[in-house]
Amino acid sequence: MKSQAANHGAFEVGARSIGLNITLPHEQAPNPYMCPDLAFRFHYFALRKMHFLLHAKGLVAFPGGYGTLDELFEVLTLIQSGKMQRIPVVLVGRAFWRRVVDFDLLLDEGYISPSDLDLFTCVDEAEEIVSALERFYVNRAAGDGAT
Repeated sequence: MKSQAANHGAFEVGARSIGLNITLPHEQAPNPYMCPDLAFRFHYFALRKMHFLLHAKGLVAFPGGYGTLDELFEVLTLIQSGKMQRIPVVLVGRAFWRRVVDFDLLLDEGYISPSDLDLFTCVDEAEEIVSALERFYVNRAAGDGAT
């Protein structure tokens, strides 16, 4: 539903938006707001993620289930390991993300380094999402590279 909301927002302002559907046992139809020529269907999650990452200019992750976590951690792992150019990663809903992932524990146990906490930003409000994305690209344009 959140992807459809993003496609709907783009549709409302006349922007083109992509749709990356996955074939599932409980058939999922493409939402009506994506551009038909940019609607792609995938059988495998790995190929869908790869296609998604080829086009991503940022990742905004809202509370979700296994699919959301899979996409989030794939992006963080690829950025952390240098296999993907850094993009802004914004986690929406601080309380949710604090309960789902204890990043401080991962740091304390040595599973991630302090700089890994800079790979994402946590926010609560829509305005903060926009600010985080703008800040990332302003800093990149200035040669800073950090968010």
